Amino acid sequence: MNKNTIIGFVLIGVIMFGFTWYQSRQYQEQMEAQAQLDSIARVEQMAAMAMDSVKKAEGVVETTDVKVSTMPTYKDSMLTASRMGETQYYRLANDKMEIEFTTRGAQPYSVKINDYKSYDSTDLYLIRPDMSRYDIKVYAGENINTKDFNFQVVEHSDSVIVMRLPFTGGGFIQQRYALTEGSYSLYNELSFVGMEGIIPRNVSMLDIDWSVVIPRLEKGYKNEKQYSKLDYYFSGDKKPVQMARGRDESERVDTKVKWFAFQQQFFSAIMTSAQEFASADFDVKYFAEDDPSKNLMACSAKLRSDFNPASGNVVLPYEFYFGPNDFNTLKEYDLKYEKIIPLGGWLVGWISRFVIIPCFNFLGKFIANYGLIILLMTIIIKIVISPLTIKSYKSSAKMQVLKPEIDQLNKKYPNEKDAMKKQQAMMELYNKAGISPMGGCLPMLLQMPILFAMFRFFPACIDLRQQKFLWADDLSAYDSIWDFGVNIPLLGDHLSLFALLMAVTMFVYSKMTSGQMSDDPNMAGMKFMSVWMMPIMMFFICNNLSSALSYYYLLSNIITMLQTWYIRKFVVTEDRVRAEMVAKANQPKKKSKWQQRLEEAQKMQQQMMKEQQKGRR
Repeated sequence: MNKNTIIGFVLIGVIMFGFTWYQSRQYQEQMEAQAQLDSIARVEQMAAMAMDSVKKAEGVVETTDVKVSTMPTYKDSMLTASRMGETQYYRLANDKMEIEFTTRGAQPYSVKINDYKSYDSTDLYLIRPDMSRYDIKVYAGENINTKDFNFQVVEHSDSVIVMRLPFTGGGFIQQRYALTEGSYSLYNELSFVGMEGIIPRNVSMLDIDWSVVIPRLEKGYKNEKQYSKLDYYFSGDKKPVQMARGRDESERVDTKVKWFAFQQQFFSAIMTSAQEFASADFDVKYFAEDDPSKNLMACSAKLRSDFNPASGNVVLPYEFYFGPNDFNTLKEYDLKYEKIIPLGGWLVGWISRFVIIPCFNFLGKFIANYGLIILLMTIIIKIVISPLTIKSYKSSAKMQVLKPEIDQLNKKYPNEKDAMKKQQAMMELYNKAGISPMGGCLPMLLQMPILFAMFRFFPACIDLRQQKFLWADDLSAYDSIWDFGVNIPLLGDHLSLFALLMAVTMFVYSKMTSGQMSDDPNMAGMKFMSVWMMPIMMFFICNNLSSALSYYYLLSNIITMLQTWYIRKFVVTEDRVRAEMVAKANQPKKKSKWQQRLEEAQKMQQQMMKEQQKGRR
């Protein structure tokens, strides 16, 4: 290859490289320019879409020459006119509540409960404006949803409002709402008048969708959420079914439902059907504690009702309850509404309904200070159960007198293999002294339902809501003497003084009574639990609960300590106990059936051990 050929190839390579570089540069510049054009186009498109959205919301879009309506049209021209009608608002009120209605969907727009305030001292809206949807869906030659239409108001007063959705054929759908003085009930009649020629004869169901956003109304989010839920009731049942207590939950019910309740801790929105709902889909979702709108939960009920338009004019009666979860108020409806209040199972609930609530209401007639009422209730309860308390102390005192002999038996039989012998020796000792092994436990067990009843009653008692006492500004919520500003796991963001004092008195009482426990090493764990763990656990539990509950436990501990001192000093003294034990020891002993069965079991076990030993030989 000569020199000229080499130079030629080099020149060709340089030219090709230069051309490629030039083309690449041009392409890059074109892409950058196109990107700028695309970016401008996207911005213009988003602006146009935003303008279209606004115009669609107003029901109009612009073309080059004319304005065109985007509202959906219906076969019935009167429905189209109703769709485009102007929304208006009307109010019904009585001494209990004020309800605002909107003609858009002929439904409640807001519900304000009188005589109550939210925790921030503002008016108490169980349903805030535009936070409820009450839709009726039916097929009338085309799918109709009442929320899409503005109804015509044909009657309005302070207590009654009637709204109609007319059809071209002369028929109409009507919603009638009525309030009565002194009641939390809103009566609703859904009517279909002259619709037999409009709604096909084969339509046998209509759908009702009711969704409500319940706002936060109380001081403590956790406590309010814990006691909020959805309830639904089947006719003839003893109590309603509960769901979504403090947690998100959905449930489908394929059987007839009489009523259901969107229940906040102290207030409820209840819907009842005179003819029962054929089926229902319920859903509850809770908002986070830091929700900026301060909403508590979103509740929805998708309902289906039997419907027979061929029968002529159809009237479907419903009833709404918007009001407090007051036991006596709910009970007056005779529909088991009062069962939504969480007062416990059959025994605990029975004590709450027939003992605690009547006593609380009776004292409330004469005393305005609820802290004093709780004090008097605690004293009354302690007096009523004092015979059981004295019996328990007598058994404990006898055990204390026998403590040296019991300790001797523990030393005599230290091994587990001698457990049967030790138990038999202790039974003989108890029998000789006239002590029942269950004598100290049984009276305490009988008091437990009362403690549980109080645990249920105070957080659910609306009478304690926003009642001040000492440093507590709301007995239905936690009291706080120190707000941390941060959330501490298990403890929360505050320190409750009532809960702290309750735990201290619990510790002191446990120390007072721990000396009566046996020195048996097996009892060491129980001593630690009663003296240390239980007070600490109760403090963490009660720190976020109702201050009335912590206050009650505090009073109960103080009164119990005073009772213990008095009974030990004047009623169950050591000399009296010894004298009684001596008298019992001199009487003929009659073994209880429980002791007889225990001794028989011991004998059988000893016989089996002997047979096993013989077999080994």
